[in-house]
Amino acid sequence: MKIKANRDEVLKPLLRVSSVVERRQTLPILANVLIEGSRDRLRFTATDLEVELSASGPIQGEGEIEFTLPARKLVDICKALPEGASIELEVSAEKVTLRSGRARFTMGTLPAQDYPSIEPSAATDRLRVPQSVLKRLIEKTAFSMAHQDVRYYLNGLLLEISGNRVRAVATDGHRLAVCDAVQETGVENELQVILPRKAVLELGRLLEDADDEVELEVSNSHVRLRGVDTVFTTKLIDGRFPDYERVVPTGATQEMLAAKEELKQALARTSILSNENYRGIRFRLAPGTLHLQAHNPEQDEAEEELQVEYAGNPLTIGFNVGYLLDVLGVLSGEQVRMALIDADSSCLVTAAESSDCRYVIMPMRL
Repeated sequence: MKIKANRDEVLKPLLRVSSVVERRQTLPILANVLIEGSRDRLRFTATDLEVELSASGPIQGEGEIEFTLPARKLVDICKALPEGASIELEVSAEKVTLRSGRARFTMGTLPAQDYPSIEPSAATDRLRVPQSVLKRLIEKTAFSMAHQDVRYYLNGLLLEISGNRVRAVATDGHRLAVCDAVQETGVENELQVILPRKAVLELGRLLEDADDEVELEVSNSHVRLRGVDTVFTTKLIDGRFPDYERVVPTGATQEMLAAKEELKQALARTSILSNENYRGIRFRLAPGTLHLQAHNPEQDEAEEELQVEYAGNPLTIGFNVGYLLDVLGVLSGEQVRMALIDADSSCLVTAAESSDCRYVIMPMRL
């Protein structure tokens, strides 16, 4: 069977799914992408047995066919071809020949019937959410996920879905990110699902800042997201997420208001001479002033002073500067608010204009 297509219309869906393919696989076929051709569509599917992503593009063909090809090689070939080039795929039992202009590439294939598929259990809930809402929630919280923590339920992102709200929560035990979006979902009972780290990163890349909606199908063990020409399926982390509301500090007695960009740049400069392992930075607050200080084992030291809105008692507290820079990198608005209790209590960081996204950072002893 022969398939004809435009290089760009093949490369776009192929690039979408290829990031799911791991460089090291437990099964040889997982290095391949499943290609399903019908009369006018070519669907690409990739999986690592935890996450599965399918995307399609238009083609010219006759009948239906299934085959697999090495994902990385196919991507590299399509990238190397000129923009707008015509591609012809000739599929036989054990090989596939790709022709474009005077170029010809012949690759071995593996049986399509051996390609693994994630089959989620029946969906218990369905809802529709704008892409931009999900993308924003992920961008505002994903950086706080744990990485290879023994508390496996922290190696992902909690999605809480109620009738009129979608919330994303992530924590690594040292910091916490909580972000809300007001959104009518039609869900009667509150849902809580923990998406694994890889699924969160893939969704952050896949989703667009657009108003068109995606459909979420939620079951006990999987979430499936359906968009235009795209289907994304992931297993869920089976675990109980900690009661994060207990971590959010209340009763703050002191508050600092600062220009977000000015504070961000000052922290970035001061952090150059911080300890590379612990990245500690000392905050010295006095009425109207924030004094930043960092040092390292080589006896280097950096200091900077900023004008801020602060009317509380003098306070000295240490933070991991990387955690603060992560928050300031995603926080909206021009001013940042830091609510403080004392040198031994966590700090609550929000935008001055809105508290729909809240960030908790534990202090460091310096």
